[in-house]
Amino acid sequence: MISKGDDFPIHQLPSPIAEVGTERNFYDRYFFNGYSEDGNIFFGAAFCVYPNLNIKDASFILVLDGIQHNFRYSDVLNYERMEIEVGSFEIEILEPLKKLKIVIDDKDKEISANLTFVGRFEPMEEPRMTIKNGPRIYMDSTRMTQHGNWSGFINFKSSKVDLSKKKYVGTRDRSWGIRPVGSQDSQIVPPIKLPQFYWLWAPVNFIDQSSHLYFVDDEEGYATNCHSVLQNKSESLKLYELKKEVEYKGGTRRISKARFSALKKDGTELTWSLTPKYHIFMCGLGYMHPEWGHGQFHGENQSLYDFYDLSEDPHDPPFLHIQAICDVELQEGKSSQKGIGALEQLLIGPHLTSGFESLLDT
Repeated sequence: MISKGDDFPIHQLPSPIAEVGTERNFYDRYFFNGYSEDGNIFFGAAFCVYPNLNIKDASFILVLDGIQHNFRYSDVLNYERMEIEVGSFEIEILEPLKKLKIVIDDKDKEISANLTFVGRFEPMEEPRMTIKNGPRIYMDSTRMTQHGNWSGFINFKSSKVDLSKKKYVGTRDRSWGIRPVGSQDSQIVPPIKLPQFYWLWAPVNFIDQSSHLYFVDDEEGYATNCHSVLQNKSESLKLYELKKEVEYKGGTRRISKARFSALKKDGTELTWSLTPKYHIFMCGLGYMHPEWGHGQFHGENQSLYDFYDLSEDPHDPPFLHIQAICDVELQEGKSSQKGIGALEQLLIGPHLTSGFESLLDT
Protein backbone atom coordinates (compact mmCIF):
# COMPACT_ATOMS: atom_id res chain seq x y z
CA MET A 1 0.00 0.00 0.00
CA ILE A 2 2.57 2.54 -1.19
CA SER A 3 1.66 6.26 -0.89
CA LYS A 4 3.48 9.58 -1.36
CA GLY A 5 4.64 9.48 2.24
CA ASP A 6 6.88 6.53 1.41
CA ASP A 7 9.12 8.85 -0.59
CA PHE A 8 10.13 10.63 2.65
CA PRO A 9 12.63 9.14 5.17
CA ILE A 10 10.08 8.95 7.98
CA HIS A 11 9.40 5.21 8.34
CA GLN A 12 9.38 3.78 11.84
CA LEU A 13 8.29 0.23 11.04
CA PRO A 14 9.15 -2.24 8.23
CA SER A 15 5.84 -1.44 6.51
CA PRO A 16 4.45 1.34 4.28
CA ILE A 17 3.59 4.69 5.90
CA ALA A 18 -0.13 4.07 5.26
CA GLU A 19 -0.10 1.18 7.76
CA VAL A 20 -0.42 2.18 11.43
CA GLY A 21 -0.96 -1.16 13.14
CA THR A 22 -4.19 -3.01 13.85
CA GLU A 23 -6.07 -0.42 15.95
CA ARG A 24 -8.99 0.97 13.92
CA ASN A 25 -9.16 4.07 16.16
CA PHE A 26 -5.70 5.40 15.29
CA TYR A 27 -5.78 9.15 14.57
CA ASP A 28 -3.31 11.95 13.77
CA ARG A 29 -4.66 15.47 14.45
CA TYR A 30 -3.85 19.18 14.22
CA PHE A 31 -5.73 21.60 16.50
CA PHE A 32 -5.51 25.41 16.61
CA ASN A 33 -7.18 28.21 18.54
CA GLY A 34 -6.68 31.95 18.19
CA TYR A 35 -8.14 35.05 19.82
CA SER A 36 -7.68 38.77 19.97
CA GLU A 37 -5.93 40.20 23.02
CA ASP A 38 -9.28 41.37 24.40
CA GLY A 39 -10.84 37.96 23.65
CA ASN A 40 -13.71 39.44 21.63
CA ILE A 41 -12.90 37.44 18.50
CA PHE A 42 -12.13 33.72 18.61
CA PHE A 43 -11.41 31.16 15.92
CA GLY A 44 -10.42 27.52 15.97
CA ALA A 45 -9.46 24.83 13.50
CA ALA A 46 -8.85 21.09 13.37
CA PHE A 47 -7.63 18.62 10.77
CA CYS A 48 -7.25 14.87 11.23
CA VAL A 49 -6.48 11.69 9.35
CA TYR A 50 -7.78 8.25 10.36
CA PRO A 51 -5.56 5.83 8.40
CA ASN A 52 -7.42 2.63 9.32
CA LEU A 53 -10.79 4.23 8.50
CA ASN A 54 -9.40 5.77 5.29
CA ILE A 55 -11.07 9.09 6.18
CA LYS A 56 -9.86 12.65 6.70
CA ASP A 57 -11.82 15.59 8.09
CA ALA A 58 -11.38 19.23 9.04
CA SER A 59 -13.35 22.00 10.67
CA PHE A 60 -13.11 25.71 11.31
CA ILE A 61 -15.07 27.87 13.77
CA LEU A 62 -15.39 31.63 13.98
CA VAL A 63 -17.07 33.56 16.82
CA LEU A 64 -18.57 36.91 15.82
CA ASP A 65 -21.09 38.92 17.88
CA GLY A 66 -22.01 35.98 20.09
CA ILE A 67 -22.55 33.49 17.25
CA GLN A 68 -20.29 30.49 16.67
CA HIS A 69 -20.08 29.72 12.95
CA ASN A 70 -19.04 26.13 12.14
CA PHE A 71 -17.55 24.97 8.84
CA ARG A 72 -17.04 21.22 8.41
CA TYR A 73 -15.26 19.19 5.70
CA SER A 74 -14.85 15.45 5.14
CA ASP A 75 -13.42 13.21 2.42
CA VAL A 76 -11.88 9.83 1.70
CA LEU A 77 -8.19 9.77 2.67
CA ASN A 78 -7.12 7.43 -0.16
CA TYR A 79 -4.26 6.42 2.18
CA GLU A 80 -2.37 9.66 1.44
CA ARG A 81 -1.35 10.96 4.87
CA MET A 82 0.97 13.64 3.47
CA GLU A 83 -1.84 15.66 1.87
CA ILE A 84 -3.02 18.00 4.64
CA GLU A 85 -6.15 19.27 2.93
CA VAL A 86 -9.80 18.39 2.62
CA GLY A 87 -12.38 20.24 0.55
CA SER A 88 -11.81 24.00 0.85
CA PHE A 89 -9.53 23.62 3.91
CA GLU A 90 -5.74 23.26 3.77
CA ILE A 91 -2.80 23.37 6.20
CA GLU A 92 0.66 24.34 4.96
CA ILE A 93 3.74 23.50 7.06
CA LEU A 94 6.03 26.44 6.28
CA GLU A 95 8.67 25.62 8.90
CA PRO A 96 8.22 22.46 11.01
CA LEU A 97 7.74 23.14 14.75
CA LYS A 98 7.70 26.88 14.09
CA LYS A 99 5.43 28.22 11.33
CA LEU A 100 2.18 26.88 9.81
CA LYS A 101 -0.57 28.32 7.66
CA ILE A 102 -4.31 27.65 7.40
CA VAL A 103 -5.97 28.48 4.08
CA ILE A 104 -9.74 28.34 3.46
CA ASP A 105 -11.44 29.29 0.20
CA ASP A 106 -15.08 28.21 0.28
CA LYS A 107 -17.17 30.31 -2.07
CA ASP A 108 -20.37 28.34 -1.41
CA LYS A 109 -20.24 29.16 2.29
CA GLU A 110 -18.84 32.67 1.68
CA ILE A 111 -15.76 32.22 3.83
CA SER A 112 -12.10 32.71 3.03
CA ALA A 113 -9.13 32.82 5.38
CA ASN A 114 -5.37 32.99 5.24
CA LEU A 115 -3.93 32.57 8.73
CA THR A 116 -0.28 32.13 9.70
CA PHE A 117 0.74 30.75 13.09
CA VAL A 118 4.28 31.45 14.32
CA GLY A 119 5.41 29.75 17.52
CA ARG A 120 6.40 32.09 20.33
CA PHE A 121 8.37 29.38 22.10
CA GLU A 122 9.38 25.79 21.49
CA PRO A 123 6.72 23.04 21.44
CA MET A 124 6.07 21.16 24.68
CA GLU A 125 5.64 17.39 24.78
CA GLU A 126 2.89 16.45 27.22
CA PRO A 127 3.16 13.16 29.12
CA ARG A 128 1.73 10.23 27.21
CA MET A 129 -1.87 9.57 28.20
CA THR A 130 -3.12 5.98 28.41
CA ILE A 131 -6.63 5.16 29.66
CA LYS A 132 -8.18 1.69 29.73
CA ASN A 133 -11.75 0.44 29.76
CA GLY A 134 -11.25 -2.82 31.64
CA PRO A 135 -8.52 -4.64 29.69
CA ARG A 136 -9.14 -2.63 26.52
CA ILE A 137 -7.13 0.48 25.69
CA TYR A 138 -9.56 3.38 25.32
CA MET A 139 -7.07 6.22 24.81
CA ASP A 140 -3.33 6.11 24.18
CA SER A 141 -1.94 9.33 22.78
CA THR A 142 0.94 11.79 22.71
CA ARG A 143 0.37 15.54 22.41
CA MET A 144 2.68 18.39 21.43
CA THR A 145 1.47 21.87 22.45
CA GLN A 146 2.81 25.24 21.30
CA HIS A 147 1.85 28.87 21.93
CA GLY A 148 2.09 31.39 19.12
CA ASN A 149 1.13 34.60 17.35
CA TRP A 150 -1.35 34.84 14.47
CA SER A 151 -1.41 37.04 11.37
CA GLY A 152 -3.59 37.18 8.25
CA PHE A 153 -7.31 37.62 7.65
CA ILE A 154 -10.73 35.97 7.83
CA ASN A 155 -13.60 37.06 5.55
CA PHE A 156 -17.09 35.70 6.16
CA LYS A 157 -19.95 37.18 4.16
CA SER A 158 -19.81 40.92 4.90
CA SER A 159 -17.58 40.55 8.00
CA LYS A 160 -13.84 41.09 7.63
CA VAL A 161 -11.38 40.23 10.38
CA ASP A 162 -7.97 41.80 9.75
CA LEU A 163 -5.53 40.32 12.27
CA SER A 164 -3.08 43.18 11.71
CA LYS A 165 -5.40 45.61 13.53
CA LYS A 166 -5.03 43.86 16.90
CA LYS A 167 -2.62 41.39 18.45
CA TYR A 168 -3.84 37.82 18.06
CA VAL A 169 -2.36 34.95 20.05
CA GLY A 170 -3.33 31.34 20.58
CA THR A 171 -2.24 27.75 20.90
CA ARG A 172 -1.85 24.80 18.61
CA ASP A 173 -1.39 21.14 19.33
CA ARG A 174 -0.52 17.97 17.49
CA SER A 175 -1.79 14.74 18.94
CA TRP A 176 -1.70 11.20 17.64
CA GLY A 177 -2.42 7.71 18.85
CA ILE A 178 -5.69 6.04 19.82
CA ARG A 179 -8.99 7.75 20.67
CA PRO A 180 -12.64 6.81 20.10
CA VAL A 181 -13.31 7.84 16.48
CA GLY A 182 -15.79 6.87 13.78
CA SER A 183 -18.75 4.69 14.71
CA GLN A 184 -19.30 3.72 18.34
CA ASP A 185 -18.10 0.36 19.60
CA SER A 186 -20.94 -2.12 19.28
CA GLN A 187 -19.88 -4.25 22.27
CA ILE A 188 -19.35 -2.68 25.70
CA VAL A 189 -16.97 -4.30 28.17
CA PRO A 190 -18.99 -5.70 31.12
CA PRO A 191 -19.75 -4.91 33.86
CA ILE A 192 -21.22 -1.64 32.63
CA LYS A 193 -19.96 1.40 34.56
CA LEU A 194 -20.82 5.08 34.36
CA PRO A 195 -18.54 6.89 31.91
CA GLN A 196 -16.07 9.13 33.74
CA PHE A 197 -13.70 11.76 32.36
CA TYR A 198 -12.60 14.96 34.09
CA TRP A 199 -10.42 17.06 31.79
CA LEU A 200 -9.07 20.59 32.28
CA TRP A 201 -6.57 21.99 29.73
CA ALA A 202 -5.40 25.58 30.17
CA PRO A 203 -2.95 27.20 27.73
CA VAL A 204 -2.31 30.90 28.55
CA ASN A 205 -0.44 33.70 26.75
CA PHE A 206 1.15 36.64 28.60
CA ILE A 207 3.09 39.57 27.12
CA ASP A 208 6.57 38.02 27.39
CA GLN A 209 5.89 34.46 28.50
CA SER A 210 3.29 31.70 28.39
CA SER A 211 2.13 28.83 30.54
CA HIS A 212 0.38 25.54 30.05
CA LEU A 213 -1.21 23.14 32.50
CA TYR A 214 -3.79 20.37 32.49
CA PHE A 215 -5.51 17.83 34.74
CA VAL A 216 -7.04 14.40 34.18
CA ASP A 217 -8.82 13.32 37.37
CA ASP A 218 -10.31 10.01 38.46
CA GLU A 219 -13.81 9.66 39.90
CA GLU A 220 -12.53 10.32 43.42
CA GLY A 221 -11.24 13.69 42.23
CA TYR A 222 -7.52 12.97 42.26
CA ALA A 223 -5.22 13.71 39.33
CA THR A 224 -4.06 10.64 37.42
CA ASN A 225 -2.26 12.70 34.79
CA CYS A 226 -1.25 16.36 35.07
CA HIS A 227 1.44 18.65 33.74
CA SER A 228 2.54 22.28 33.97
CA VAL A 229 5.16 24.34 32.10
CA LEU A 230 6.16 28.02 32.17
CA GLN A 231 7.94 29.37 29.08
CA ASN A 232 9.80 32.48 27.99
CA LYS A 233 12.36 33.24 25.28
CA SER A 234 15.25 31.75 27.22
CA GLU A 235 13.79 28.65 28.88
CA SER A 236 10.96 26.21 29.44
CA LEU A 237 10.46 25.39 33.11
CA LYS A 238 8.67 22.26 34.22
CA LEU A 239 6.64 22.99 37.36
CA TYR A 240 5.78 20.71 40.28
CA GLU A 241 3.03 19.98 42.83
CA LEU A 242 0.25 21.24 40.58
CA LYS A 243 -3.00 21.93 42.48
CA LYS A 244 -6.41 23.39 41.68
CA GLU A 245 -9.40 25.08 43.31
CA VAL A 246 -12.53 25.24 41.15
CA GLU A 247 -15.86 27.03 41.53
CA TYR A 248 -18.89 26.08 39.41
CA LYS A 249 -21.85 28.09 38.22
CA GLY A 250 -24.91 27.06 40.23
CA GLY A 251 -26.84 24.18 38.69
CA THR A 252 -24.16 23.45 36.09
CA ARG A 253 -20.79 21.83 35.51
CA ARG A 254 -19.45 25.03 33.97
CA ILE A 255 -16.52 26.58 35.81
CA SER A 256 -17.07 30.16 37.02
CA LYS A 257 -13.59 30.58 38.49
CA ALA A 258 -10.45 28.50 38.72
CA ARG A 259 -7.27 28.89 40.73
CA PHE A 260 -4.22 26.80 39.95
CA SER A 261 -0.90 26.69 41.78
CA ALA A 262 2.47 25.07 41.17
CA LEU A 263 6.06 25.30 42.37
CA LYS A 264 9.29 26.03 40.58
CA LYS A 265 12.23 23.78 41.35
CA ASP A 266 13.56 26.35 43.85
CA GLY A 267 10.26 26.33 45.76
CA THR A 268 8.86 29.60 44.36
CA GLU A 269 5.06 29.37 44.15
CA LEU A 270 3.08 30.45 41.10
CA THR A 271 -0.68 30.95 41.18
CA TRP A 272 -3.06 31.43 38.27
CA SER A 273 -6.54 32.96 38.61
CA LEU A 274 -8.78 32.26 35.60
CA THR A 275 -12.08 34.04 35.05
CA PRO A 276 -14.13 32.89 32.04
CA LYS A 277 -15.51 35.58 29.70
CA TYR A 278 -17.57 33.24 27.47
CA HIS A 279 -17.18 29.78 26.02
CA ILE A 280 -17.30 28.02 22.66
CA PHE A 281 -18.62 24.54 21.92
CA MET A 282 -15.98 22.04 20.83
CA CYS A 283 -18.60 20.02 18.93
CA GLY A 284 -18.25 22.74 16.30
CA LEU A 285 -14.81 21.21 15.69
CA GLY A 286 -16.19 17.67 15.66
CA TYR A 287 -15.65 16.70 19.30
CA MET A 288 -18.61 14.52 20.41
CA HIS A 289 -20.81 15.69 17.52
CA PRO A 290 -23.44 12.97 16.80
CA GLU A 291 -23.32 13.36 13.00
CA TRP A 292 -20.11 15.23 12.17
CA GLY A 293 -17.97 13.65 14.86
CA HIS A 294 -14.36 12.76 14.18
CA GLY A 295 -13.83 10.01 11.63
CA GLN A 296 -17.44 9.72 10.50
CA PHE A 297 -17.93 8.74 6.85
CA HIS A 298 -20.04 11.18 4.81
CA GLY A 299 -18.97 10.22 1.30
CA GLU A 300 -16.48 11.93 -0.97
CA ASN A 301 -15.76 15.65 -0.59
CA GLN A 302 -18.65 16.59 1.70
CA SER A 303 -19.09 19.78 3.74
CA LEU A 304 -21.59 21.48 6.04
CA TYR A 305 -22.13 24.89 7.62
CA ASP A 306 -24.16 25.51 10.77
CA PHE A 307 -24.02 27.87 13.75
CA TYR A 308 -24.65 28.07 17.51
CA ASP A 309 -26.02 30.99 19.50
CA LEU A 310 -23.60 31.25 22.43
CA SER A 311 -26.25 32.87 24.63
CA GLU A 312 -27.77 29.39 24.82
CA ASP A 313 -26.07 26.61 26.79
CA PRO A 314 -27.79 23.20 26.54
CA HIS A 315 -25.49 21.41 29.06
CA ASP A 316 -26.19 18.19 27.17
CA PRO A 317 -24.23 16.02 24.77
CA PRO A 318 -22.74 17.07 22.40
CA PHE A 319 -22.37 20.45 24.16
CA LEU A 320 -20.57 19.21 27.28
CA HIS A 321 -17.10 19.84 25.84
CA ILE A 322 -16.17 23.55 25.83
CA GLN A 323 -13.30 25.98 25.76
CA ALA A 324 -13.86 29.04 27.94
CA ILE A 325 -11.96 32.17 26.93
CA CYS A 326 -10.51 33.51 30.17
CA ASP A 327 -8.90 36.58 31.65
CA VAL A 328 -5.90 35.29 33.58
CA GLU A 329 -3.72 36.73 36.33
CA LEU A 330 -0.42 35.05 37.19
CA GLN A 331 1.06 35.78 40.61
CA GLU A 332 4.72 35.05 41.42
CA GLY A 333 5.84 36.36 44.77
CA LYS A 334 4.95 40.08 44.93
CA SER A 335 4.71 40.50 41.14
CA SER A 336 1.75 39.71 38.90
CA GLN A 337 0.88 39.93 35.25
CA LYS A 338 -2.30 39.63 33.21
CA GLY A 339 -2.86 37.39 30.23
CA ILE A 340 -5.52 35.62 28.22
CA GLY A 341 -6.09 31.98 27.52
CA ALA A 342 -8.53 29.12 27.22
CA LEU A 343 -9.83 26.73 29.85
CA GLU A 344 -10.97 23.57 28.10
CA GLN A 345 -13.47 21.54 30.11
CA LEU A 346 -14.95 18.07 29.62
CA LEU A 347 -16.54 16.92 32.86
CA ILE A 348 -18.47 13.66 32.64
CA GLY A 349 -19.43 11.25 35.40
CA PRO A 350 -18.48 11.17 39.09
CA HIS A 351 -15.92 13.58 40.57
CA LEU A 352 -16.41 13.39 44.30
CA THR A 353 -14.27 16.39 45.32
CA SER A 354 -16.59 18.50 43.13
CA GLY A 355 -19.71 16.83 44.55
CA PHE A 356 -20.57 15.05 41.27
CA GLU A 357 -21.88 11.54 41.89
CA SER A 358 -23.63 10.48 38.68
CA LEU A 359 -23.28 10.99 34.94
CA LEU A 360 -24.32 14.64 34.58
CA ASP A 361 -25.47 15.85 38.01
CA THR A 362 -24.55 19.40 39.03
